[in-house]
Amino acid sequence: MIDNSTGLFTIGELARATGLTVRTIRYWSDEGVLHPVARSAGGYRLYDAEAAARLELIRTLRELGLGLDVVRKVLDGERTVAEVAAAHVAALDAQIRSLRVTRAVLSSVARRGSTAKEMTLTNKLARLSAAERQRIMEEFVEEALHGLDTVDPDIRERMRRTAVDLADDPPPEQVDAWMELAGMLQDPEFRRQMRRAVEFNAADRAPDAPRGQSVWFAQRLVELVAPLRERGVEPGAPEAEQALRDLFGDADRAAVLERMTAGFNDRVARYRELLAVVNRQPAPPHAEDFAWVVAALRARTAG
Repeated sequence: MIDNSTGLFTIGELARATGLTVRTIRYWSDEGVLHPVARSAGGYRLYDAEAAARLELIRTLRELGLGLDVVRKVLDGERTVAEVAAAHVAALDAQIRSLRVTRAVLSSVARRGSTAKEMTLTNKLARLSAAERQRIMEEFVEEALHGLDTVDPDIRERMRRTAVDLADDPPPEQVDAWMELAGMLQDPEFRRQMRRAVEFNAADRAPDAPRGQSVWFAQRLVELVAPLRERGVEPGAPEAEQALRDLFGDADRAAVLERMTAGFNDRVARYRELLAVVNRQPAPPHAEDFAWVVAALRARTAG
């Protein structure tokens, strides 16, 4: 105290009492968030006990990362501490999500040995908003379905419900999967390939056919093929012939192979695997059964 009769603090005494530096207290005073109550005869700023308490609140708010403009509004009663805390939590959440994406991108780049160009693309794709990622998927699906009114309604609905749900805190493998998936969705050749698969579905189905035929066929294929695979029957074995007849009858095998490879090939299988990784879902079932059928058809159409 400079004077026991006044009970006021100089900046130096306030600094010693609070553990703050004189420079910090002077700066906050200059910025108008801490007001002296008087001046000494020598012109030095003096502060009372209320200012000391105010100083503790300023320090707490600043340690929590709030800017001086926000601190000033709280001290002046324009905003409550609760309101400011809620807004700051939201801002911190966004910052944390951004930092997590940054970490995932850097981990992915380090693991894959990416070039500067690839790193830039990875960062750009990883930081797309959920709406932007979903729009890429929706554009891909709409191009595949456009004008094909006879596509099985169940297939159409499933395609249009396809989501891209990248986590707020994606692990590097999820970032990698999204990178690869985004590349496929924007690859003209893969887009044409998916379009051909949907065209075959539309061409093979009469306008008045009941919905769900495509799903029924997939289930029937698994019922026939899974037991054969479990017994170790190879696609080229004579025993596989009966399964093909049960599935396709006497249809031209080359034409059937063309349709099957459009919808069930390595790239389509990879597309489904990547979707499962991005959306944190189990791997697509029965891919091996469809691959077995394609192999069996190829074995009978080769040459």
